[in-house]
Amino acid sequence: MIKRTHYEIFWEILTFCKKPRTFTNIINRCNLNSKIGQTHLEFLKKRHFLMEINKGDVTLLKSTEQANEYIALFNKTYRQLFDDTPEFRL
Repeated sequence: MIKRTHYEIFWEILTFCKKPRTFTNIINRCNLNSKIGQTHLEFLKKRHFLMEINKGDVTLLKSTEQANEYIALFNKTYRQLFDDTPEFRL
């Protein structure tokens, strides 16, 4: 099995977070350990691809409008390289 690139992981996170998700939901669904997951989420938040939504004691993360451009570009590039769409079942 080929390792995922950071770009693929970012795409998975942003695609999954089109609906607000908890940190635990994200790392479990995207198969990340908490340290790596935290690093990736911080990276995406600093670039304004993820935003935090506070609901009481729970902090949710959701993809921003800016993330949609990355998702679309990643999909296009992936299709050109592999003649297929990226796999990530929600």
